[in-house]
Amino acid sequence: MFHDRKEAGQRLAEELLRYKHELPVIIALPRGGVPVAFEIAKKLHVPLDIVIVRKLGAPGQKELAIGALVEGKKTLVFLNNYIMTSLRVSESYLKEEITIETEEMRRRQKMYRGDEQRIQLKDQTVIIVDDGIATGASMKAALMGLKADEPKKIILAVPVAPADIINEMEQIVDEVVCLKTPTLFFAVGEHYANFSQTTDDEVIALLDEAKEQLQK
Repeated sequence: MFHDRKEAGQRLAEELLRYKHELPVIIALPRGGVPVAFEIAKKLHVPLDIVIVRKLGAPGQKELAIGALVEGKKTLVFLNNYIMTSLRVSESYLKEEITIETEEMRRRQKMYRGDEQRIQLKDQTVIIVDDGIATGASMKAALMGLKADEPKKIILAVPVAPADIINEMEQIVDEVVCLKTPTLFFAVGEHYANFSQTTDDEVIALLDEAKEQLQK
C-alpha cells in the first residue's frame, strides 16, 4: 500500500530514472495524477504538463461513459459505439453532451494553464502518469489523444492497476511501468492509506512549482 500520491510518485520516479537521458515530457491526468507526476518530473528534472480528458456520460447514468473528449491539437471525440447502440443514444443528446463537456474542458484548460499552450510533444518521449487505473477508459482516451501529437515514444507509468488492464495497455504504448498489478482489483483508492481528493488549487500549485524547478 502507498501512503499517498506523493510517495507513489517518488517510488515510480526511481523506476523511471533510466529514461532521464531521453529528456522526456511528463504528462499527467488531472487531478489525481498530478501529485504523482510532479514527483517524477522533479526527480528527472524534466517538464510537467497535463492532458485533459472529459467523460461523455450516458443519458440518466452520467457515470457510465458513452465516450470521451481529449484535448490535443484539436479536441478529439472517442465514442463507445457498443454502449451508444445498446442505449440508443440520440444524435441530439450526444451533440449536447459534447457541447457541455467541451465548455468544461476549456474552463479547465484556462484554470490550469492560463494563456499558455500545452508543451509540444511531436518527436518527444512522453511519460503519461495517473494515480492508478481501474477500467482504463480515461487512460485509453488520453493515449489516443497523445498519439495524435506524434510523440517518438509513449511510456505509461502508474503505481497500481489490474493485471489484465496492464496487459491491454502494453499493446497500446511502447512501455509500461506499474509498481503493483493485483489480480483482484476493486478500486484505486484501496491501495492508498490517504486517497483524499486532489483539488484544483493543488493542481495549479504543483504545475507552477514544476516550472520553477526547471529554472533552478
